[in-house]
Amino acid sequence: MTGQHSTVPSAWQRTQAFWGLPDLTGKGRFVSANLIDSLGNGLVSAFTVVFFVKTTSLSLVAVGTALTVGQLLALPVPLLVGRLLDLCGPRTVIAAGNWVSVVGFIGFLFSHSAWQIALWQFVVQLGATAFWMGNNPLIVLISRGVERARWFGLARALRNVGVGVGAAASAVALSIGSAGWLRGIMVINAVTFAVAGWLVITFRNVDASKPAGGGPVEPKPAGTRRAAGETVARAPGGSVLKDTKYLRLVAASISFAFASTVLKVLLAVYVVDNLGIGSGIVGVLVVLNTGMVAVLQTLAGRWIEYRRPGAVLVLALLLNATAFIVFGTLLLVPRWAVIAGLLIAVVLYTMAEILSSPPISGLSVVMAPEHLQGRYLGVYNLSWSVGGAFAPALLTALLAGGAVLPWVFLAGISVLSVPLVFGLGRQPAGLAEVTPAGEVAQGERLADGHPPNARPVLGGGEEKASSGTPPGSATPQ
Repeated sequence: MTGQHSTVPSAWQRTQAFWGLPDLTGKGRFVSANLIDSLGNGLVSAFTVVFFVKTTSLSLVAVGTALTVGQLLALPVPLLVGRLLDLCGPRTVIAAGNWVSVVGFIGFLFSHSAWQIALWQFVVQLGATAFWMGNNPLIVLISRGVERARWFGLARALRNVGVGVGAAASAVALSIGSAGWLRGIMVINAVTFAVAGWLVITFRNVDASKPAGGGPVEPKPAGTRRAAGETVARAPGGSVLKDTKYLRLVAASISFAFASTVLKVLLAVYVVDNLGIGSGIVGVLVVLNTGMVAVLQTLAGRWIEYRRPGAVLVLALLLNATAFIVFGTLLLVPRWAVIAGLLIAVVLYTMAEILSSPPISGLSVVMAPEHLQGRYLGVYNLSWSVGGAFAPALLTALLAGGAVLPWVFLAGISVLSVPLVFGLGRQPAGLAEVTPAGEVAQGERLADGHPPNARPVLGGGEEKASSGTPPGSATPQ
């Protein structure tokens, strides 16, 4: 009788497999930091207006204007954070982002005028951008092969849970009405972000499943290898603006950025003023969206990991276009069918959100040249910032011009973005991936911002993505 170890999976392993969760072994600090930031940023996004209305003498309009100014001042921040990613690496940038947010939250406690609110809102936004911009490259470093989509799915699910909890906390804060309680919540938020920064900066397990040790690595090729499996000549100066393939991804991301504002900007006004339905259904639709993402995002990651990223993005864009067409046609259907139509449209819209997040996040990292990855991510994230900043004004202006116009616009840019993403991504991330010995130590150096001696190449034709610096050289959405 030969001694054999049981290969029967444990209950937790079966749960992980069913829900599409990545292997969390040794990643507790990273997951905890993501949870803290998701809850904290969700709380801030929904809670900040209430906080300043209750703790200052400023009007609601003045508070809203000051917060908007702070957001607008932060628009160029992704370009700065991108350079820091190239210089310092994602782990350092993420931790610094958390600690910058702590400074901003403390500033909130002592803000009494509009200019102070705008200043500290800018600081908080700077910290949040640094965290989320560094998070994607770090996920690529810690993910094991095909689990990359699962990690991005988990991060997205946590963000959506954070938004939901933040909205609920905001409602509770309104009912409490005590400035002391509100200040206490802000202090707790600052403390948890400080802890999150410590968790990330002390997190060393880039990939616990792969043994450390020296191993052969290939020298850096003259060209830049992509997730699409192509080797292309590096543009003079390495400028992302000369990289047409990456710019296709950036342009398509603007469509997703506009789509992401629909629930916050359009839905309530459209449902109440144009469809004549009570505002109560809006809350139901938002809860439906939040719940679907929280429950289904990791399951979708399990499905996405074996599909081509470009094909998944095409499907997401077509689902978005269909959802916007349904929203627009509700103006023509009988009143009794409107609620059913809204539910169908939100389900389609949410499925597009769920499917698009892992592949577009992954491609934004792995399509960038290693030594310029941070700057590439800066341009990518800038597209989301600009889209999010201008979408409210444009969509509400279109709505004022005609109830169907914003839906025609959104459906149109979704369809027009299909050719942009078609063909992006050679194969599912990590499929047939073979990792050379010593890659973990390499990943550790990259995550800390230390330059590698050479760049390892994965067996599937896709190079290891990182935010390290090139040999010899010196943040969501």
